[in-house]
Amino acid sequence: MIANRSDMAVIKPFRIAAAEPWRFTVWHGLVLVAALLVALGIGEAQAAAAEKPGIIATILKWTPLLAQGFALNIAMSFLAMAIGTVIGVPLGLAQISLLPPVRAGSWFVTQFFRNSPWLVLLFYCMLLLPFEVNIGGTIIPLPGWLKSTIGLSLPVMANVSELVRGAVRSIPFAQWESAESLAMSRGQTLRMVILPQCIKRMTPPWMNLYAILTVATPLTSVVGVSEAMTLTGDILSSEARTELLVPMYLYLLLWFFLYCYPIARATLALEKRFQVR
Repeated sequence: MIANRSDMAVIKPFRIAAAEPWRFTVWHGLVLVAALLVALGIGEAQAAAAEKPGIIATILKWTPLLAQGFALNIAMSFLAMAIGTVIGVPLGLAQISLLPPVRAGSWFVTQFFRNSPWLVLLFYCMLLLPFEVNIGGTIIPLPGWLKSTIGLSLPVMANVSELVRGAVRSIPFAQWESAESLAMSRGQTLRMVILPQCIKRMTPPWMNLYAILTVATPLTSVVGVSEAMTLTGDILSSEARTELLVPMYLYLLLWFFLYCYPIARATLALEKRFQVR
């Protein structure tokens, strides 16, 4: 007699306790704010001695332009994360394929882009991708920020692929056996049993990967993208004031911290919530 599906207990996976990773805390933000206040105070004193406009007034004057560049950083991070996730999920599933060529090929692609320097990938995408593409007679331009976004999505794709592979492998084999006893195919087992459990395991590291990607977007300034870091350099060149250098970069750093810190706290909260005891 075959037991009802509701009668079959699902074995919950055990979680091995690991050392708590180093994380940003509110104290890091307070130290950053304190450093910014000290730099502003020193800069204001130097500006007053040289009879120049105040540092705070100068920073506020350029804030709208800096906000436009920072918005581009956020847009690139969103788009790169979306592209990397869409491609990385099937690539990660291919790493657990029963076909050796598929498994080996996906493993090679994952390890290649996962261990490649991000800046090198940016340069390759900027230099090898065309400035425009012709699709059905329609010319579609590829601006520098879009090519840089594609370059950033490559390591994201590889890391998402590894997240998917690790999450699937972490599910106890008893889950596969239970699904097989119910005459479920491998695809049905993945879709209905394995992947729903993997989502909880993958969400915190996926959010952490997005935070890392966000703070990596200033790398695109090296290849000429007019994002926040590039605009900060342009502002400093326009003002030509040495006392503005440290406060301006600390001001930009504070923006990134205020954006990424809530993500880090949400990641920690989800890890605690999804912890299997």
